[in-house]
Amino acid sequence: MRNALGLMLASVLAAVLIAGGWYFYSSRADQGAPKTTAARAADPLPAKLAAKDDVETTAAIAAKPIAVAAAPAPAPMAAPAPVQQAATCTNPNALGVSRVVEIDTTGGPGFGFEQFKQFDFLTDKEVVLTFDDSPWPHNTPAVLKALADECTKGLFFSVGKHATWHPEILRQVLAQGHTVGTHTWSHVNLAGKKMTEQQAKDEIEKGFSAVKWALGTNPSPFFRFPQLSQSPALVSYLGTRNLGIFSTDIDSFDFRKENTPDKIVNNVMTKLDKLGKGIILMHDFQKRTGEALPTLLARLKAGGYKVVQIKAKTTFDSLPEYDEAILKELKVPTSGSATNARPVSSVVQTVSQR
Repeated sequence: MRNALGLMLASVLAAVLIAGGWYFYSSRADQGAPKTTAARAADPLPAKLAAKDDVETTAAIAAKPIAVAAAPAPAPMAAPAPVQQAATCTNPNALGVSRVVEIDTTGGPGFGFEQFKQFDFLTDKEVVLTFDDSPWPHNTPAVLKALADECTKGLFFSVGKHATWHPEILRQVLAQGHTVGTHTWSHVNLAGKKMTEQQAKDEIEKGFSAVKWALGTNPSPFFRFPQLSQSPALVSYLGTRNLGIFSTDIDSFDFRKENTPDKIVNNVMTKLDKLGKGIILMHDFQKRTGEALPTLLARLKAGGYKVVQIKAKTTFDSLPEYDEAILKELKVPTSGSATNARPVSSVVQTVSQR
C-alpha cells in the first residue's frame, strides 16, 4: 500500500515538472519569435511631376521610376491632383492681354501675311505670341513662366508625338489659359516630294488625336504647317475640316543655333518696329526662346505694344479612327472606350491633400 502511494506521488510530481518545463520553454520561444505586425507599405515610387499651378515648379521633370522589390500588401499610390487653373495676375505693371479675339474657323481661314492676305484683324501696335513644337521638358515650362510673370497669353501649336511624351506639360499650357492647336503628328514637311496626300492627311489628323489624348479634351481648331510648307490641296482639305491655318508675320528665327537670346529679341523688335504689328513665330521647344522671352516681353511693353489673345469659337472634333490609332500606338487598353474617353479630372479628384 505504502509502495503504491509513493508511486502515485512520484507520478504526480513528474507530471508537474514536465508541465512546468513545457510552460517555461513555450514562454521563452514566444519571446524570441518576431512579433506579427501589419506589413509596411512600400515607399512610393518617384513618378513624373504633375503639372502644378506654380509654373516655377514645373521646370524639372522627374526621372523614370526606380525598380524596387515589392513589399507585402502595399498601400495604393495616391493619384496626382488634377491640374489647377492659374492664379489671377498680381503684377500691376504686367504686359497683360489687351484684347481677346474669337475666330470662327468655318471653311479654314488663314492668318499671317507671309502666306495669307485676306484677314487683317490686328490694329497698330498689336501682336500675337505663337509657339511651335510644344511640349518639351524645361523649355516649355520656362516659356510658361515668362508669360505668367507678365500675365499674358500665347497660342501654342503642339506636335502630336511630343504631346504623347509629355502630356502633363501640355495640360499645364492649357491650364495656364493659353490656346492649344496642333502642328502635325511628327513635324514632317507635308509638301515634301515623297509625301503622298493621304500621308499628309494622316499626319494632320493623327496630330489632332494625339493632342486631344494628351489634353483629355478637344484642342482648338488651329493648325500650323511645319516649316510653313503647304500645298493648295492640303489648304483645301483643312477647309473641309474647318481648321484655321496660321502662318506668321514675324519669324524670330529662334531655331537657328547661331541666334543667341539677344539676337532673337533684336530679330523680333527690328521687324516689328518696321511692320508696326504682327503674328510672332517662336518655338517653345528651343531653350534659347525661354531665355529670350522675358527680355522680349519687357521690350514689347516698353515699346507700347499690346498682346492679343486668340481663341476659337468652337473646339475641333477629331476622327474616331485616328483616336483609335493613337490608343493602339500608345498601347492603351481600348475596352470600355466610353470610360477611357473621359478626362482625368472627371475620373480622379483630390478630396484631401497636405
